[in-house]
Amino acid sequence: MSNQSTPTLDIIIPVFNETAVLQTFHSLLCSIVDPLPYTLRIIYVNDGSQDDTQRLLEQLASTDKRLFILELSRNFGHQAALSAGMEISEADFVLTMDGDGQHPPTMIPDMLQLAESGYELVLTQRVDETGKSSFKKETSKWFYRLINQIGDTNVMPGGADFRLLSRKVVQAINAMPEYHRFLRGMVSWVGFKTTILPFTPPKRLAGKSKYSLKKMLRLASDAIFSFSLVPLYLSIAVGGGFLVLAVIEAVYVLSFWISGNTQNLAPGWSSLMFMLLLVGGSILISLGLIGMYIGYIFQEVKHRPNYIIRQVTRSDLTPKPINISQNKE
Repeated sequence: MSNQSTPTLDIIIPVFNETAVLQTFHSLLCSIVDPLPYTLRIIYVNDGSQDDTQRLLEQLASTDKRLFILELSRNFGHQAALSAGMEISEADFVLTMDGDGQHPPTMIPDMLQLAESGYELVLTQRVDETGKSSFKKETSKWFYRLINQIGDTNVMPGGADFRLLSRKVVQAINAMPEYHRFLRGMVSWVGFKTTILPFTPPKRLAGKSKYSLKKMLRLASDAIFSFSLVPLYLSIAVGGGFLVLAVIEAVYVLSFWISGNTQNLAPGWSSLMFMLLLVGGSILISLGLIGMYIGYIFQEVKHRPNYIIRQVTRSDLTPKPINISQNKE
């Protein structure tokens, strides 16, 4: 903890095209955190919004001196926006949450109380998602089941990016130089003393979710290929299986030659084509899986930053410069 008598708290909130909810959300958040005995900073990360989100954030900053606004040069994604906020945070405790109202600010005092009691990582878990479509519920259930079966790190089903981290946990996450970031898996991987708070997500204050099917698939891909080598092992197993079938086929054909019944060895065009297509498809799938890992390696070795900060807006009179070149994954 810092040398100050009052502990410090940074609240990191990524936003993307949230003009309809910003004012309402910020008022709700302030009503909860204002009485807390912490030196507070609220970090909004504008993830390349194309509406009036940046203008509204700057208006809020002009009236609330605790605001710190990072505007990214484009939409880099939710995980990158969270990472941007964590990179510049220096507080004793760091809380990450969404700005649409579905992460209830009313839980923040309980989360801080648990952190003060010794927990270094306070996670939250959605236990009732009545507002979600059946498709999202089923895909989410099968995704967590899959990643926990094939991965080395257990990822909590129903987990959210609504969590409270101690300074040690934040430093550990920031030290992980990954380009494809799946923070729910990363916080589980680093360990530390952890507790879980269940919650029922309320309805969005306004607007609609920005997590499209494409973004969900990308997040699932990052999770699987960052935390598991099972797809590669599966490719090897498929190749080994077809090798065994080839040996069996060779022994079968050889038996006709040994017994002198070669006249019964009629060519089968359909079965041959079936095997060719099956083997060819398996090879292409295996090459595709290997190619995915190679692609991930290629993106890692380029050492491009996970995000680029276009503009920083803050209210303090002595701003510290941010070295963008260090913000890499």
